[in-house]
Amino acid sequence: GLFSPAEKTVRSAMVGRALPAFVLPAVVPGKAGLASADFGNGEPRLLNIFASWCVPCVTEAPILLQLKQAGVRIDGVAVRDTTPALQNFLARNGDAYDRIGSDVESQVQLSLGSAGVPESFVIDGQGRIVLQHVGEITSSDIPAILAAVRSAR
Repeated sequence: GLFSPAEKTVRSAMVGRALPAFVLPAVVPGKAGLASADFGNGEPRLLNIFASWCVPCVTEAPILLQLKQAGVRIDGVAVRDTTPALQNFLARNGDAYDRIGSDVESQVQLSLGSAGVPESFVIDGQGRIVLQHVGEITSSDIPAILAAVRSAR
C-alpha cells in the first residue's frame, strides 16, 4: 500500500466547512491582496492555489480565463512566489484573478488542506468550501466547475 496507494489524490477535510480565517498581502501592483473576509458576501467564488513556477498552472491559465468569461469570479493564492515572477506569469498567460494574495510560507494553502499547485476550491456565498478540484482545471472540467459555482449561491 505504501508503494501503490489506492487513492493518489489527497482530499481536503475542509470541504463542507467554513473557509479558515486568513489575511494575505497583495503581491501584484494594482491588484488587492486576499482575506477570508472577502468571501461569504452572498457571491460564490473560485479560489485558485497557483504559482508562477508551476508548469500545470500555465496550462490551466487559459481555462481560468474561460471560466472568468463565463462569469466566475476568481481569486488567487500565490504560493512561494515573487512579484516579478508573478507579473511575468500573468503577462504571458493572462490574468483571470480579481485578487491575489501572497502565501510565501504556504500557510493558507495548508490550512485549506491543499497538497499542491494548482488546486481550486469553490467557495459558496456563505464562505463555505463546497468543492475541491485537485490539479489543473481542464476544458472537460468546465461544466462541473460552472455547475458547482451556480449551485453555491
